[in-house]
Amino acid sequence: MAILDSQGRLFGKVSILDFAAALVILLVVVGIFFVPGTGGSVAQTGTTKPVEVDVLVRGLSVLDPNSLIEQFNKEKKTNLIIRNQPYGEIDIKSVKTLARTVIVPQPDGSAKALPDPRPDAYSTDMLMVLAGQAQITKTGAVLGNSKIKVGTTLELEGFNYDFNASVIRIRIK
Repeated sequence: MAILDSQGRLFGKVSILDFAAALVILLVVVGIFFVPGTGGSVAQTGTTKPVEVDVLVRGLSVLDPNSLIEQFNKEKKTNLIIRNQPYGEIDIKSVKTLARTVIVPQPDGSAKALPDPRPDAYSTDMLMVLAGQAQITKTGAVLGNSKIKVGTTLELEGFNYDFNASVIRIRIK
């Protein structure tokens, strides 16, 4: 008995095309379920430690910045969104406004930062300290499933506010 007959069947029973299709399906199943991959979440490895994240809010348009700061101090929590992925609530450790300054050249050739004399009453700069738990991996801190690094833009959202802030420092406790 020949391995292939004149009609392209193996051992006279199974078409060679059917056999090839079954072999491809079997290889796909083995590849999906039995061969380990390198995929997965970045937060699966590492230890969980408390972190403090300093964020800088530049040019926030707000009519009464003091009432917003009072709200932060009263609530002590805000919703955090990192790269359009909701993280959940994070603690607000502290908030302070930053004075606006402008560089003024001095007669001796040096430069000095002095308070900005321009009337811009509706723009505020703030420095906020956020505290939470993060996975510490070999590539840095991970909040939720998003790496957090200096320069990362975070979105802070609450009942009556929604603005962006930039990470300027990360302290791992």
